Amino acid sequence: MFDLSAMGIGYGSLLMLGSMILLLLTGMQLAFVTALVALVFAIGWFGVGALPLITSRLYSFVGSYVFLAVPMFVLMAALLDRSGIARDLFDAMKVFGRKLRGGVAVQTLLVAIVLASMSGVIGGETVLLGILALPQMLRLGYNRKLAIGVTCAGGALGTMLPPSIVLIIYGLTASVSIGDLFKAAFLPAFILAFAYMAYVLIICRLNPEYAPLPSDEELATDNDVNYFKALLFPLLTVMMVLGSIYTGVASVTEASALGVVGILISAAIRGELNFAMLIDSAKATMSTCGMIIWIGIGATALVGVYNLMGGISFVEETILALSGGSVMGTIMIMMVILLVLGMFLDWVGVALLTMPIFVPIIIGLGLDPIWFGVVFCLNMQVSFLSPPFGPAAFYLKSVAPKDISLGEIFSSLMPFIGLQVLVLALVIFFPELALWWK
Repeated sequence: MFDLSAMGIGYGSLLMLGSMILLLLTGMQLAFVTALVALVFAIGWFGVGALPLITSRLYSFVGSYVFLAVPMFVLMAALLDRSGIARDLFDAMKVFGRKLRGGVAVQTLLVAIVLASMSGVIGGETVLLGILALPQMLRLGYNRKLAIGVTCAGGALGTMLPPSIVLIIYGLTASVSIGDLFKAAFLPAFILAFAYMAYVLIICRLNPEYAPLPSDEELATDNDVNYFKALLFPLLTVMMVLGSIYTGVASVTEASALGVVGILISAAIRGELNFAMLIDSAKATMSTCGMIIWIGIGATALVGVYNLMGGISFVEETILALSGGSVMGTIMIMMVILLVLGMFLDWVGVALLTMPIFVPIIIGLGLDPIWFGVVFCLNMQVSFLSPPFGPAAFYLKSVAPKDISLGEIFSSLMPFIGLQVLVLALVIFFPELALWWK
């Protein structure tokens, strides 16, 4: 077989990257692309004897105990999606939102925060808000682009707010405390959410026609909501999950199981728990987790092979050379790489492919990997909304009215992408925003 090692690490890196791009263009899934490239380069660079080393890396990845938190939080999101908890929560918030210009949009963002704090998965939240909030705002005469942008950006907040699945995967990849990541992400996540709210209130104040106020007759219908029933269960679940983590009573994995139990009890008390709901939720959880695990297996194999080739040291030297040794220059190069990759690859693949390379560089520069986890998470926030493949836009399109095109969704997201980049810059230049708790 051809000896790939003869070409050197520089050309080997280019060949590996080019092979991945070509295979992705054929429509092959990222998990299989990374696994195939890893297999070819392992055999071509080292010979068949290198394969046991790759399998040992895979075992350490899938055998991680904390990884159990992922299916638990995904299951929480699936159960929420199939119960009436989110719908009642949205209806209960009307009393706060309807009397304020732009209030329903702010209400949507507040509901998004609560839902994100319960599950940490963006797909279900975006779809739920697309079903509940978007038609409501359009019916009340809200500006279409404002309503679309608020719904989509609010649904994506699950990537930042604990218990974020993105933070869990980063913690696994970077070998840092997930509980510390949750603490670090708390303040930046709320800064981003409140930046959205401030934008909504300001734009509606400057353009009153963007958010007409409801009539007295419409306000009178808001008194039929059972606020105790609507608010009690979501708030108890949030307190149980995040409270147990922050107080140290439970680990992230244990807290995720508590959250599932909380949602099940809530659904049972509300009379919504049934066998069909459990089966649908389990199927959705298996589908999502299967995707994450397969991408993780492929990416772990690829990074393992590339590390054996000396590629991680090569990338580190290249980035430091391009930045001239500047710490901020190095960070900026990493941000550009993450933003570009995030436009085309799933966030799980981006995390598992880049973090084993980037985190050692960050530590070598004397920077905090916990802070960098928050920066990475904010970067992925941008990728969730960015064209051409921003997943949040596609989630919303799946439930939006037929006359709303994908192009209109992406154009509506531009102000919110700008706010994301602004908050990303704030956390980069002021690390204490993420490290306030230390």
